[in-house]
Amino acid sequence: MNTTRRNFLKTTSVVAVAPFILPSQIWAAETKPNSKFGMGFVGMGKQSRGLLNNFLHQDVQVLAVCDVDKTRRADAKKKVDDFYAKNPGKGVQGCKEYNDFRELMARKDIDLVCIATPDHWHALIILAALRSGKDVYCEKPLTYNIHEAVEVIKAVDVNKRVLQTGSMQRSSKEFRVACELVRNGAIGKVQRVECSFGGPAVPCNLPEEPMEPGLDWNLWLGPAPQRPYNSVLSPRGMHDHYPNWRGFREYGGGGVTDWGAHHLDIAQWGLGMDDSGPVSVLPPEKADATSGATLVYANGVTVTHKGGFGIDFFGSEGEIQVNRGKFTFSRDGKMIAKFAKREDGSSCSAEVQKAEKGYLQDAKIKLYVSNSHTDDFMARVKDRGKPVTSEQVGGRSAICCHLMNLAYYHRQKMQWDPAQFTFTGGTGDPKWLTRDYRSPWAM
Repeated sequence: MNTTRRNFLKTTSVVAVAPFILPSQIWAAETKPNSKFGMGFVGMGKQSRGLLNNFLHQDVQVLAVCDVDKTRRADAKKKVDDFYAKNPGKGVQGCKEYNDFRELMARKDIDLVCIATPDHWHALIILAALRSGKDVYCEKPLTYNIHEAVEVIKAVDVNKRVLQTGSMQRSSKEFRVACELVRNGAIGKVQRVECSFGGPAVPCNLPEEPMEPGLDWNLWLGPAPQRPYNSVLSPRGMHDHYPNWRGFREYGGGGVTDWGAHHLDIAQWGLGMDDSGPVSVLPPEKADATSGATLVYANGVTVTHKGGFGIDFFGSEGEIQVNRGKFTFSRDGKMIAKFAKREDGSSCSAEVQKAEKGYLQDAKIKLYVSNSHTDDFMARVKDRGKPVTSEQVGGRSAICCHLMNLAYYHRQKMQWDPAQFTFTGGTGDPKWLTRDYRSPWAM
């Protein structure tokens, strides 16, 4: 790309969100299944470092990294170039670094984009990538609000792209087997589900701190309201923790869209609701409670946010509990399989296999098998199929999180139409589905 940063930004200054409105046919080109895919990364914090390492071992050439923090993007570029220097058969050195994601999107040699920014940026960058003809791997929750989820779901099909949401629990066997057991009636008729995760986000009231050197704070904020810099939101330089921007409503949804995005996703899978969702949302009984919100489905099954095992399915004949590396299955008052802690003996994989062998040999419902989230994404990029956590899966799981947060924020019962993505029965407010976007950004 010969365009300089100054000239590129000049061409997009009239419409600052130009990449979002370019017709897909200008950019889209079918990738060759037997060639390496050019790949770019947007957001180079702690989560992205793990993703970058995974994708470096895939059939890709990492061409570019982007971050609004100079230190983090320089570190990522060095990691890529060092990897190719040590592994010349995997690719060549020469990774470019960018401050502005729009420059990365303008590159026609980039086929795939991995997005691991704060949540308030997800949808805008996803849409820019899709409309630039690029397939997308984006961290969960897929979007910052409900309106964004709907727009992303539509845009994937319109632009004929592949999208994988980083809800990687669907690529772990204990979660798939748990859901297969539930779907095949191993615990009888499902009555309720309980999911354990943190509380909702709160308004940001952090004090101003001296600006971090090398940080484009205006671009970090992007569509979010203008506010002074604070290192809690974007820690100085390289760091090895997950920043707490997610705890504030302007940028994320707290624990509800963090671990909740994982666990509510498994609840949706186990209930067979990947193409649907709840029909109403109940706030907690206590006005100041940070747990207790409940999603209600058309068949009467409820999913409640409360402390516990992780994801807990209760049925008329038994119970299944699942979390990362943990699994229990009981039926008719008898424990069939159990690994919740080391003292239980055995292992999670052995107990999962025991349940699978005893109750799923002739199962009528078989769920999508993925043993690696990044492998699954790359396979679907090549065959153009839907990955295990496609835009429908990731978008609707995100909507469950957002509906639950709305119950905490507004303390109202809401009726919901999962087919039309709208409130019904005179409940809710359409304004709650979106946000005010700081100019020049728009959805």
